[in-house]
Amino acid sequence: MSPSSSAASSSRPPFQTMPAPPSAATGAPAEISAARWQAILDDLAGRGVTTVALTIDVAERVTWPSSALGCPSPGKSYTQALTEGMRVVVVAGDRHFDYRFGRGDSPKLCER
Repeated sequence: MSPSSSAASSSRPPFQTMPAPPSAATGAPAEISAARWQAILDDLAGRGVTTVALTIDVAERVTWPSSALGCPSPGKSYTQALTEGMRVVVVAGDRHFDYRFGRGDSPKLCER
């Protein structure tokens, strides 16, 4: 490599990747609509979870950095756009269920 080509390549800053920004939770409690609550109950029932003694641990408004709703699945592509939504964490016994919503009423269970 000649000295001039080395100087030209070193004058350009190196390429860097940045992590996705965290979700922007408002911290303020959000009201869960009847449709969203029913969707959560239906999902839990489908998983065999008794829905009699549930506790809501978190219900907050969130602006997600992408359509992955803060919980991407490996190998899947997502729209990289701010997505208004909600996070609801429900406790059933000693288990926590972290549900994510975008603009619609269909929940996504975030299993990590």
